[in-house]
Amino acid sequence: MISAVSLAFALYQGITNNKRTQRAENMKDAGDMTTVIVKLESIGASIIELRSEMKSNQLETRGNLERLIKAEESLKAAWRKLDHISKE
Repeated sequence: MISAVSLAFALYQGITNNKRTQRAENMKDAGDMTTVIVKLESIGASIIELRSEMKSNQLETRGNLERLIKAEESLKAAWRKLDHISKE
């Protein structure tokens, strides 16, 4: 009788310890997943910001290229005028 009660108590303790351990692991896993989600959201926000900066840089580069083309055209025109003046 005593051994049966001891066995039942040991099984009960084992099951409750197992459940408690499982609950603690679940809470830790949930905390870890929350941390991962927050970090992923932060990475996503950084990527969006980088895309915006890249677009801004592309527009600026395009503007600089247009200015360079205009300056080269103006320089060519100036050289033509100088050549024309020097020939006269």
